[in-house]
Formats: sequence, C-alpha cells, structure tokens
Amino acid sequence: MATSARVRRVLDTLGEMFPDAHCELIHSNPFELTIAVLLSAQCTDETVNKVTVNLFHKYKTPEDYLAVPLEQLEQDIRRIGLFRNKAKNIQKLCQILLDKYNGEVPQKHEQLTELPGVGRKTANVVMSTAFGVPAIAVDTHVERVSKRLGLADETDSVLEVEKKLMRKVPRVEWTLTHHRFIFFGRYHCKAQSPRCEVCLLLDMCKFGKTRMKAEQRRNNGK
Repeated sequence: MATSARVRRVLDTLGEMFPDAHCELIHSNPFELTIAVLLSAQCTDETVNKVTVNLFHKYKTPEDYLAVPLEQLEQDIRRIGLFRNKAKNIQKLCQILLDKYNGEVPQKHEQLTELPGVGRKTANVVMSTAFGVPAIAVDTHVERVSKRLGLADETDSVLEVEKKLMRKVPRVEWTLTHHRFIFFGRYHCKAQSPRCEVCLLLDMCKFGKTRMKAEQRRNNGK
C-alpha cells in the first residue's frame, strides 16, 4: 500500500473509531492546561485530573502558586510522579510568566519551550489545545501507534516520529490526529494486551500480526 493511501486509511479508521477524541486533561484556561500537561509527564491523565481538581480550586493564578512555600506545593501534588521536581518547575514557570508575559501563557512555541518543565510535547499540546494552532504532540501512545502501524520506524526518536507525521498527515488534521492516536493507544492499541483480535488495522501492523500468530501457535499447542 502506498504511503499516502496507508496514512489515509489510518486517519479515516481512527476518525470512525474515535470521532470525539479530545484532550482528557481537565482545565478551563491555557494556564491550567500548561500546569496539567507539565504534571502529566510520566503520569496518567487520570491521576493528574484527581490532583488538579483540588489544585486548580486552590491556585488560580501564577501569584497563587508563588504565595506558598515550595514544601506546601509539593504536598499538594505528592500523588504525582516526580512531584518535588515538578513543584519547583511550576513555581519557576509562574515567576517567568509574571516577569516576562504579564502572567499569561505565551502563544509562541519557542517561548513555551523556554519555560521550566515545558518540553516540545507540552508546548505542542498547549499550542494546539489552548490556542488552536495545528500541532502533533508525540507522547508514548502516539509514538507506539505510529511505529506499530508503519508510519514511523522502530528506531526513530520522538522528534523523528513527529516530523514524519507532520509530513504525512495534512496540517489541518494534525491536532485531531494527535488526539485520535492517543485514544487509539490508550484504549485499543495498548502497550500491554492490545486488542489485536478486533483491530481494523491488523493487516497493517507487523507487531499485531506477529503477536496473533504467536497466540495461535500457543492455542494449537494446547
């Protein structure tokens, strides 16, 4: 199958499976989204949402986060992995927002990635979800799905996966594709126990076909 046809089939199939895919981090403004995505590194969205429901009620502005001792903020997010480092980054980020951006989250990618704790993935999420700028944020789900479906090579870095997807996917579909790949990876093409037996894209997935053949051999050996 030609690359363009392969990509189109993936996009259309995931569009049918997850037409309403969206960012599952609960937030009400760009500032809350930035904090939530920062907290989500090496942590599930579900856990982050359980923490931010109280965090965002307690802290509403950069000034609020800076008004408490670091130890207090650490306690507020201690259920999150790497909570000590993330608490430091949150306060540093808030200080920069006040010093350079009048307390507002900047809308330019290079400005976002200069903020403590905000890498390329976080910046892409904020750009696309908060400000409507097309972007593809490659998290563990997007990377896994891209490689399993042959849209990227197994040896590709996260940045290489992002660049390949940006070339292959129409720009107008970048943001939706990002969300649909996440939903597909989170609820269907899981790292462990993927639902290969009912996957509409199994014939495109070398990983899935190998896994199903191995399972068939085990069943036949019983």
